[in-house]
Formats: sequence, structure tokens, C-alpha cells
Amino acid sequence: MNLSKNTKAMALGVVLLILPLVLQQFGNAWVRIADMALLYVLLAVGLNIVVGYAGLLDLGYVAFFAVGAYMYGLLASPHLFETFPAIAAMFPGGLHMPLWVIVPVGAALAGLFGMLLGAPTLKLRGDYLAIVTLGFGEIIRVFLNNLDQPVNITNGPKGLNQIDAIHFFGINLGKKLDVLGFEVASVSLYYYLFLALVLVTILISYRLEISRIGRAWMAIREDEIAAKAMGLNTRNLKLMAFGMGATFGGISGAMFAGFQGFISPESFSLMESVMIVAMVVLGGLGHLPGVVLGAVLLSALPEILRYVAGPLQSMTDGRIDAAILRQLLIALAMIIIMLMRPRGLWPSHEHGKALQAKEGA
Repeated sequence: MNLSKNTKAMALGVVLLILPLVLQQFGNAWVRIADMALLYVLLAVGLNIVVGYAGLLDLGYVAFFAVGAYMYGLLASPHLFETFPAIAAMFPGGLHMPLWVIVPVGAALAGLFGMLLGAPTLKLRGDYLAIVTLGFGEIIRVFLNNLDQPVNITNGPKGLNQIDAIHFFGINLGKKLDVLGFEVASVSLYYYLFLALVLVTILISYRLEISRIGRAWMAIREDEIAAKAMGLNTRNLKLMAFGMGATFGGISGAMFAGFQGFISPESFSLMESVMIVAMVVLGGLGHLPGVVLGAVLLSALPEILRYVAGPLQSMTDGRIDAAILRQLLIALAMIIIMLMRPRGLWPSHEHGKALQAKEGA
């Protein structure tokens, strides 16, 4: 049995390693889809800690994504140095942050914002918590959109451009790399970086799930009053869930800024938060393989449906916009899946199922 599992894991690893090289033969656009899917996996795994493990409905998760992106964008673009000459004088050659600085700083800053969000919402539950977190996400987006006056910090709706590509051990991921005569495109290099971060994130999330903290989160999710009666410090545990989940959002945002080279407030709209929540729910709340599956499907499906919406639009003589038709197809697919699989595509095993069967026998 173990040999079979190891064989499957090795086969999956080989497929993931060669996937960008195969997709690269069909064009870099397909590799970019895979890159964005991995970034959404990072976001979904982080949100799963808050929603899936602790049971705290967070509709403003995209705010942490934005915090990480703007942190890296401000430090790795000329905008901050043009606005503040004193900073430019301190770093005449520019501030080029290496990867091992980007990840901890992005995680720490987003984690701090996560705890700041969690602190005033500790006594809220359900719909009320969802409304407050939704408002927090919108506040962050509005701030980013308007912090161009009186001091131009975020460049407002124009966004930040000329953001440095990520550097890793002297390798510029923004440029192609020749390996033994084989050309590896920039998007493929980013793929391997994002894949490594996703694997580390999944490992951390899994270890949290089976730890005492993870079990405590699940106790709060099932019945907070009972968890408090058993002596759990629900206040600190909820703050930890918000902070821990936000760190993954911050890392993903920093990677997004380096990958795109341009960010604006429009990239962090409410719709993004809704889509990330949908990934977690669609895949299976609290179940890591399901969350990964939901994130991959919902991030890749809109791009793949571009090739379906075009022919359908031509069948209607162009009367229906392709973008609207694509959103309609995504919505129909989600409705059908949730009707057929109400607990998600890959839900976790029901607690007590074996015990009930045994008692029935």
C-alpha cells in the first residue's frame, strides 16, 4: 500500500516538473495559466485555515493579497524613490530585494494586517463576520485607490509599473534561461518557484491541521461555546487563524507583483475575494486536496473557456459578448457541481462515520 502511494506521489511529481516544459511548446500563455493557478492555490490554502479549519467566514481575504503585492511593488519599483528623494539618497542603486527577504517580509506584514482585522471581530460570527471582513477588504482597495494625494504613495488608480522581476540565487526570473542547450522561458521559471512555495505551504498547512492548534481550530468551528468550556483560549486561537491565513495571502501577493510587473487596485476587487472563497467551498471545506483541486479548476476554467466562448459567440452572430458568455458558463458549471456535490468536489471524511456504521451493525 505504501509502495503504491509512493509510486503515485513520484508520478505526480514528475508530471508537475515536466508540465511547464510541455505547455511551453504550445505557447507561453498556457504556462501563465498554470502560474496563476499556483498563486490561487496559495491563496486558497491560506483562506482554508480561516474558513475551513477555524470556521470564520472571511470575505475580505483579497486585502492581504493586496498588502503583499503593494509591499513588494513599492520596494521594487521606481515610484517610491521618485516620490521620496530621501529614500532614493539612501539607496542610490535602488532597493532590489532577494527572495529570502521578500517572503518573510510579505508574510509578516500580511499576518499583522490579519490580526488587526481579527481583533475587532472576535465576538462576531456567521453573516456579521462576513459583512465586517467584506468591508475591510473594500477599505483596503479604496485606500490603495486614493493614496495618491496629498502624498503620492500608491499612485492611485494608475497603479505601479516597472516592478522588478524576482531574483533567486542570482537568477533573474524575468529572463529566459538556457539549461544544457534547452531554453526555459521566464514563465516556466516562475512556475517552479510558485510550485516550491505551494508545496511548502501545503506541508505547513497539513502540519497545522494535525497539530493541537489545528484540532483546537476545528473545535471552535464545530461549537465555539463548547470549545471555550473545555478551556480553549478562543480569542488567541481566532487571532492566530486570521494571522496565519493572511501570511499565505501576503506571500502570494508579493509573487503576483513580481510576476506581473504591474499592479493596480482593480486587481484586488471584491470579486477576487468571492472567487477565492468559492475555490475553498467548491473543493471541500477543510480538506487540503479538495481545496487545491477547487483552486486549480476555478482559476484555470475561465481561461480555458475563452476557447469555448469564442465559437459560441460566432454562432450568435456576435450578439452576445464573449466575456459575459464565459462568466455565464463558469456560473453554470459551479451551480451544477454544487448541486451534484453539495459538500464539495473532494470533501473530508465525515467524523464518526465508521463509529455509526459499527453501532448500526
